[in-house]
Amino acid sequence: MAEGNEYVELKFRIYDGADICHSSYASITTIASLKQKLVSEWPQGKSVVPKSVNDIKLIHLGKVLENGKTLSESGVRDSAFAGGVITMHVVIQPVLAKKKPAKKQDDAGKLNSCGCTIL
Repeated sequence: MAEGNEYVELKFRIYDGADICHSSYASITTIASLKQKLVSEWPQGKSVVPKSVNDIKLIHLGKVLENGKTLSESGVRDSAFAGGVITMHVVIQPVLAKKKPAKKQDDAGKLNSCGCTIL
């Protein structure tokens, strides 16, 4: 069977233990496209929601999968589990917001000043 015709049955486990997007995927499917599907089909009402593909990390067998690779390049194979469903773990790590601008030196000096006198 050609590599492009192989399919892998996957489900994705999110932070609260729920499984989402259970389906068969072609072995030539990229990790980035899997992440895009997860973002578009994320369950409603969850406390943590990814806003973009960059907020998601997929973990398979303890390894974080890279966006530019396919399932087969990442070592995800259906034969590894004799026809079973492969569970990937989804970690949501939103991009950190920009740091707050530093306070002006004048303001910082006033907050950290001391009024003690040593004799």
